[in-house]
Amino acid sequence: MIKLKYGNTNSFYFNGLLIDTDYAGTLNAFYKAIKKSGIESKDIRFVLATHYHPDHMGIIGELEKQGVRLILMDVQKDSIHASDYIFKRDKLPFVPVNDSQATVISCGESRVFLAKLGISGEIIHTPSHSPDSISLVLDSGDCFVGDLEPFEYLQAYDDNEQLKADWKHIFSLHPKLIFFAHSPERNVYDNSISEKKDMAGFWITKGWRRETRRHPFSRLIMLFLILRKSSHALRDRSSASSYRRRCRYSRR
Repeated sequence: MIKLKYGNTNSFYFNGLLIDTDYAGTLNAFYKAIKKSGIESKDIRFVLATHYHPDHMGIIGELEKQGVRLILMDVQKDSIHASDYIFKRDKLPFVPVNDSQATVISCGESRVFLAKLGISGEIIHTPSHSPDSISLVLDSGDCFVGDLEPFEYLQAYDDNEQLKADWKHIFSLHPKLIFFAHSPERNVYDNSISEKKDMAGFWITKGWRRETRRHPFSRLIMLFLILRKSSHALRDRSSASSYRRRCRYSRR
């Protein structure tokens, strides 16, 4: 598995599959990144977006024109063009996704489909971040979750039952390494992370709300997460000038 970083979002490549891209206007930076990593453009046969926010799908339309096939989950069909207006508004070089040429599958069909690509694993629906968010969990233990909030922060999301359900589903598939779109990967079996995973399991199943109220740092963690989510919102609503600066940088 090869991790690619050519903008704000981590992309991942293995077995002909690319997971996530970055903003529109980063195609040149993408080609530089894959060349540096020893990947030939012809090797990329499929692309999968963990969700259709602008920093995860900006160059999918351009990749389709190069012959890359989009894997579109049925739970994502209504969101595939949700970010188009952002790129148009900010006058970025953008090719809309051609969903008519996509391979549409359900999560229940994903294991059989991935097996045809030589990939052992399955795609699951994890909609706590957005209704169209999905995660890919491989039998090897690698798990790609996009923008899903890290499980260590579960205690700060007192009323987010969906987030707890998402992590419970993921943990049921026995992941080892969790790969995020905007932060370093986490080894589930690292001592500190493993302890937090066990705590997360307790919070999910045994009324963790009462326990987190007793945690001396719970309010600080909550404040941190509020600020973190605010910064994400500001990033997604960043001005046209910041988008253009990113595009100019990607063309260097």
